[in-house]
Amino acid sequence: MNDQELLRYSRQIMLPQVGIEGQQCLLDSTMLLIGVGGLGSPSALYLAAAGVGHIIIADFDKVELSNLQRQVVHHTQDIGQYKVDSAQDKMLAINPNIKVTTLKNLSEKNLNTWVSKADIVLDGTDNFETRFKINAACVQEKVALVSAAVIRFEGQLSVFKGYESDQPCYQCLYPKEGENHENCSENGILAPVAGVMGTMQALQAIKVVLNLGDQLIGKLMIMDAMNLDFRTVKISKDAHCSVCNTL
Repeated sequence: MNDQELLRYSRQIMLPQVGIEGQQCLLDSTMLLIGVGGLGSPSALYLAAAGVGHIIIADFDKVELSNLQRQVVHHTQDIGQYKVDSAQDKMLAINPNIKVTTLKNLSEKNLNTWVSKADIVLDGTDNFETRFKINAACVQEKVALVSAAVIRFEGQLSVFKGYESDQPCYQCLYPKEGENHENCSENGILAPVAGVMGTMQALQAIKVVLNLGDQLIGKLMIMDAMNLDFRTVKISKDAHCSVCNTL
């Protein structure tokens, strides 16, 4: 790191749990952020500010007026622009020293290829079908998955390493036969709920890379924003899981 980088990241470097080695680890890391919406917006901004060296952001959608209530990386003048392009502009404005790769064509055909390039994947999507595919790719490529979800006044967050023999994957928690179709476009979301969970998603991704504290591996954190209540439950590996018990 040069003098400017040491100054930029000085408040993190002074943390004994991070230091220069930890900051260099962040600079050397690659994270794949799928979905630049309510969750991905704060995640993208904080990962950029924290100095994650290479951030790959994937989203095929364009910015709409209804997004702006919670997708804080996008501004009014960005309406009609691709979300990844809008997000890239803001991320590089915060930190021009990082690399941001944009993907508008992430699909089942190339998902594993892009997952394999990352040290960690952050899933900020809003439907079970996509989450299941991301989870399967992470298990197959042995990449940690930080998964978050929000709806109404509720949020959930967990870290999955289903490729490990004693750890569950996302599908152990949500088997396909239990799938439902709830999302914020049909049920609503209070704007700061997405901000809180997206920020915590970035926090957990950084903690996993730096191997810090409780990383929520094999645990599900549930937030009730109405009562400002947080609780954590243990997730067990499903012995019959079709994804993580076939390795």
